[in-house]
Amino acid sequence: MSNPGFFDLGELLVTLFHLAIAYALALPIGWHQESSERTLGLRTFPLVSMASAAYVFLGLAVFPADTEGQSRLIQGLMTGIGFLGAGAILKERGSVHGTATAASVWATGAIGAAAAYGYLEIAVTVSAITYGTLRWGTLIKQRIERQAKIENE
Repeated sequence: MSNPGFFDLGELLVTLFHLAIAYALALPIGWHQESSERTLGLRTFPLVSMASAAYVFLGLAVFPADTEGQSRLIQGLMTGIGFLGAGAILKERGSVHGTATAASVWATGAIGAAAAYGYLEIAVTVSAITYGTLRWGTLIKQRIERQAKIENE
């Protein structure tokens, strides 16, 4: 990381690459949630991922060799994103909705952090598993609910 006040084109390109990866890996998750008419969607998920990556980059610049500082940064990100996700959880008439959305936004923060730290294999894997869980988990859940309804009739 360069010193504050000095512009480094090479570092800018590396940063843009990692931010773009974080953003792109969150797009399928946001698209799925948007198409499912969830409270958070196409804009929120990529922004959470990219912002998480940006905070990690700031942390790497401010505490380059300080593992304790990096640990506090990750703890703060996890807490802040958890708070955002909690806003997606709704309780009505004795049932709770939005927990998968909350968990997804939390996973999206991890995607951004992994991309910024350079662990692209982790970012890709978490993105794929999160999308797959939302996509096919929903179908499996609906099938189970239909089967339970048939059995209860």
